[in-house]
Amino acid sequence: MQRRKFLKDTLTGLPILLMTPSLLASSCNKEEDNDPNGKSVIIIGAGISGLAAAKKLKGKGFDVTVLEAQDRVGGRLRTNRTLGVAFDEGASWIHGTSGNPITNLAQQAGMITAFTDDESLVCYDIGGVLRSDTAFDNAEAELETILGTLKNSGSATQSFEAVFNSLHPTKVNDRLWKFLLSTYITFDLGDLDKVSSTLYDEGEEFAGEERISTNGYDTIPNYLANGLNIQLNQRVSKIDYTNEKVKVTYNGTITEADYVLVTVPLGVLKSGNIQFVPALPTTKQTAIQKIGMNCVNKFLLTWDSAFWDDEQYICYTPETRDKFNYFVNVKKFHPSVNSLMTFAYADYARHTETMTDAQIINEVMLHLKDIYGNSIPNPTNMLRTKWQSNENSFGAYSYTAVGTEMQHFDDLAEEVNDRLFFAGEHTEADYFSTAHGAYLSGIREANKIIAL
Repeated sequence: MQRRKFLKDTLTGLPILLMTPSLLASSCNKEEDNDPNGKSVIIIGAGISGLAAAKKLKGKGFDVTVLEAQDRVGGRLRTNRTLGVAFDEGASWIHGTSGNPITNLAQQAGMITAFTDDESLVCYDIGGVLRSDTAFDNAEAELETILGTLKNSGSATQSFEAVFNSLHPTKVNDRLWKFLLSTYITFDLGDLDKVSSTLYDEGEEFAGEERISTNGYDTIPNYLANGLNIQLNQRVSKIDYTNEKVKVTYNGTITEADYVLVTVPLGVLKSGNIQFVPALPTTKQTAIQKIGMNCVNKFLLTWDSAFWDDEQYICYTPETRDKFNYFVNVKKFHPSVNSLMTFAYADYARHTETMTDAQIINEVMLHLKDIYGNSIPNPTNMLRTKWQSNENSFGAYSYTAVGTEMQHFDDLAEEVNDRLFFAGEHTEADYFSTAHGAYLSGIREANKIIAL
């Protein structure tokens, strides 16, 4: 699924976004180490934004230390290989390869990708009834039309769901429309009852193919981390920027630096687990509160043999929204692997984190058995994510919620006293919720520090 791409296609006719040559050069060219400049930087978080900034700053002679709370680099770029296939728990796709800085970065890092064809899709209703391509395409086309005008009826205090339901009451309980809203809006943004009815189409996207990583998205952070001073298992609890030197407290240790760059996810900022002294400016606190944080959980299931359609995507339209309604056929890009990847979104995603593995498998199999019959076997293994309860993220990615203003993303990116800086996908107004947005934010903040 081309995240945000469906929304943008409907409203702008697929814009091709070209980054400025200077930004491309600063984000993709390999930096050469310069002589030490006597300035120190502490970067909090070894996700792609923190690592991108660290690599650039080190190349400009800064003394850079990266503090990471987890036992590995990558942040939400996390790959699980325990079942013999790379299961990306966070980012999986390069969303639009043309002009996207991740495209070149992935090549440099040795990441292998495969094209995923959005047109290779089959859709089933309950009872295993095959939905016609015509009916599916017509509903998609109608959704495109609706998305082009819905915001004209929206307001800053109304959710997407409230406005949609008032305008299209006959679609509220239609299973196909539940599916479309779930996979095209909730998956891309967040909870329908919290998504802004006026800002659901914000954010830009790159043209080109959608390509999924086949050997693991963590190849990128592992590549960026090479040669950097990264201290793992270091959980930051306090940042004191009262004086000229910024003091960072982690695991009972206090270290000073000339500059500090905070790259933790928005969910961590919302949690208040990091104390700022003095308190952050009101504008930044407001932005942290107002921007939404979505939850999407992913599930990889394997079998001894495949029983499903030879299509890239298998859709199912159950009564319950956001629940295992979309399957990625992993076998299409790993021919020797009999595996499906499915998803849960928003509140149902959060609910799955209270369920056992056996309960998850049972619910997924209810859908698959409804499509393919009760004789299909149970999976041999399953991997899963729990992003909402993960203390290193508290969610999957940011989105435009009711009460969000686009200025809030810029407020999150604003430096404080030329000493305290912020990066991450939630600080990129044009590319929020994406890996490339996170990467570009790290380069952006490194450039700010270099300019000082």
